[in-house]
Amino acid sequence: MCLSYSQKGDTWCNSHLRKAGTQIENIEDDFRNGLKLMLLLEVISGERLPKPDKGKMRFHKIANVNKALDFICSKGVKLVSIGAEEIVDGNGKMTLGMIWTIILRFAIQDISVEETSAKEGLLLWCQRKTAPYRNVNVQNFHISWKDGLALCALIHRHRPDLIDYSKLRKDDPIGNLNTAFEVAEKFLDIPKMLDAEDIVNTPKPDEKAIMTYVSCFYHAFAGAEQAETAANRICKVLAVNQENEKLMEEYEKLASELLEWIRRTIPWLENRTAEQTMRSMQQKLEDFRDYRRIHKPPRVQEKCQLEINFNTLQTKLRLSNRPAFMPSEGKMVSDIANAWKGLEQVEKGYEEWLLTEIRRLERLDHLAEKFKQKCSMHESWTGGKEDLLSQKDYESASLMEIRALMRKHEAFESDLAAHQDRVEQIAAIAQELNELDYHDAATVNGRCQGICDQWDNLGTLTQKRRDALERVEKLWETIDQLYLEFAKRAAPFNNWMDGAMEDLQDMFIVHSIEEIQSLITAHDQFKATLPEADKERMATMGIHNEILKIAQTYGIKLSGINPYTTLSPQDISTKWDTVKHLVPLRDQMLQEEVARQQANERLRRQFAAQANIIGPWIQTKMEEIGHVSVDIAGSLEEQMNSLKQYEQNIINYKSNIDKLEGDHQLSQESLIFDNKHTNYTMEHVRVGWEQLLTTIARTINEVENQILTRDAKGISQEQLNEFRASFNHFDRKRNGMMDPDDFRACLISMGYDLGEVEFARIMTLVDPNNTGVVTFQAFIDFMTRETAETDTAEQVMASFKILASDKSYITVEELRRELPPEQAEYCISRMTRYIGSDGTTGALDYISFSSALYGESDL
Repeated sequence: MCLSYSQKGDTWCNSHLRKAGTQIENIEDDFRNGLKLMLLLEVISGERLPKPDKGKMRFHKIANVNKALDFICSKGVKLVSIGAEEIVDGNGKMTLGMIWTIILRFAIQDISVEETSAKEGLLLWCQRKTAPYRNVNVQNFHISWKDGLALCALIHRHRPDLIDYSKLRKDDPIGNLNTAFEVAEKFLDIPKMLDAEDIVNTPKPDEKAIMTYVSCFYHAFAGAEQAETAANRICKVLAVNQENEKLMEEYEKLASELLEWIRRTIPWLENRTAEQTMRSMQQKLEDFRDYRRIHKPPRVQEKCQLEINFNTLQTKLRLSNRPAFMPSEGKMVSDIANAWKGLEQVEKGYEEWLLTEIRRLERLDHLAEKFKQKCSMHESWTGGKEDLLSQKDYESASLMEIRALMRKHEAFESDLAAHQDRVEQIAAIAQELNELDYHDAATVNGRCQGICDQWDNLGTLTQKRRDALERVEKLWETIDQLYLEFAKRAAPFNNWMDGAMEDLQDMFIVHSIEEIQSLITAHDQFKATLPEADKERMATMGIHNEILKIAQTYGIKLSGINPYTTLSPQDISTKWDTVKHLVPLRDQMLQEEVARQQANERLRRQFAAQANIIGPWIQTKMEEIGHVSVDIAGSLEEQMNSLKQYEQNIINYKSNIDKLEGDHQLSQESLIFDNKHTNYTMEHVRVGWEQLLTTIARTINEVENQILTRDAKGISQEQLNEFRASFNHFDRKRNGMMDPDDFRACLISMGYDLGEVEFARIMTLVDPNNTGVVTFQAFIDFMTRETAETDTAEQVMASFKILASDKSYITVEELRRELPPEQAEYCISRMTRYIGSDGTTGALDYISFSSALYGESDL
């Protein structure tokens, strides 16, 4: 006879109510006052509901039912069209609807708001448990269960002593179903909620009813623990403690050495005292390169190894149920990370400061040489000018001589004005040398001040001489036009040649082909003016020739001195020859600089060509490592071999980094400070390379920790593969993390019987920082801790009690008889004397010793 929906609901409710010592007879009547309904919710949720109203009036009953419905709603369940009045009035349809809602929430969906997520998890659990069985293929919660083999397979998988699966036949569905129902009710305390004929004779059995029934098996079979013998457990605990203490000491030693190196190195990098010579600063740069290439890389590896050792130690402590390792003050991983961060912060600006100082010194040397050159030219020109201006030759001169002196003085004033620009340039260069903190600024300032003072004095003397000449000047009647014209044309032309010679000998400093090309263009423009200048020269020399012609024609005896200028035709010719000689020398100098800049450009392109390959290669490898632990299949040892081969491939790439370092050094030695052909600097590549080596080492360490976890806990490779498959299945976003709802469904699929309180406890373990996600490492830690054997202080005490024949103390003889020599002596040396009144001479306290094993570490 088929069970009605009402009977199925009665059975399910009573399977829980009997835990509270009560039951119901009729589902429509016994929930009407709300009391047993509230009790049912407390039993299945593990939580307390508000205190019920004790009265028997209708409003009391409605209030109690509303408290139950409010509790259901607080769990995220929507009650459509179900009200307290209908339950109180005994509405059978509404009451059954409410019960099925409770079943779905607390038995099937259990702790998930999304029904599909929990349903999928339960289905995956059934599929995995029945996968090895013939004729079983669970795909749903209706027709997959009609032949009864799936239910029998679930029972046999967990209790093979209850059913002989080999004797079951697929063509006997009713017999299979009844066998499963009877065994479950008799041996597993699972009430019979279904009817075999009802399932077999229905085209599509009721999905909710089967899900409810199957969930009882899920809850019945969740979790089991195995136990080790007492002596083995103690040996294992002691071995773990000994190894952990050794790892702690190694960590402390390595941390101290690394922190001391950082402490010594930071002041060296913080010292920004500039040297006064290029050679000294370049030596500093070479010392820094040695630091980056030789001294720092081993420390990077030490830091990475320190983090790996710390993580491995913490994993071992966590797996062995020991308290976390707390390094001594100032030696936490975070302390080392902060110290390292401080090192990199001061290091970051050090190389840039060195290069800036080298540029500054290069600029200073250039400016100092330019200053000396201009000063020498100026001092050469001013030599004797003060004595000349101080002469009083006009006092005894004739009118013609005075006129000549006046003209000569006007030419001098013109010449003086022309030299004003050079004096200003000298002052500007001196100021720039001071601003750039030139080491011999005192000498520069003294020489500049002397030139300026002399220049001011020349101006004063010039004005005084003009005043004197003007005072004695009465009349200028005639003037030798040719001498005057020669003087007027020769002086500016001479100044032009002085400027041309100065420009042709001017020193320059450039850093690019464009800059030198600009100088070549300016030089070409200057050469284009030479024909016009030559015409001016010939015109000026023509005036002189005209003077000689007139003198010869009229028999004038010339003194050979132009009264209006000190410049002679020979001066013009000599300077012109000098200008023509300097032009090709300037051409050669510019072309040599072009060749140097072209060589620098080749170095830039050579560096950029490699950097543009190495930079993306490092980025790609970083991304690949992010997926490698998910993508690699096979055993952990196979994964480890694959990862180490991957690491070796990365290490083999080091020669490319070294070659790039060589090109980088060539660039710096050539004073190349920029590169428009790449966005990758050597610093970017160095940091990326160090991060890549650290990341692959950490990834390998994660697999090592998984192997350590597996071996320490006795977890099989098959179990680890099942953990990985479960994680990947519920990693919806494929980002190596699960949301809480997916994690909940995953736990259900792994066989966990979860309640609200229990799941909240688990979440604090896998997500202690409240990030809202569960990583694979956290998942593995939890699953291995939950599924593998663990030891506790209480277990160790119980084991010692067995060895001590139930005594509260243990003797030295018993320890040496029951334990291996090394472990026995370890215990004897650390156990304190037993102080109880029932003790004997030499009795040892194993209880305090066991507690200390799980207490704070001395380190």
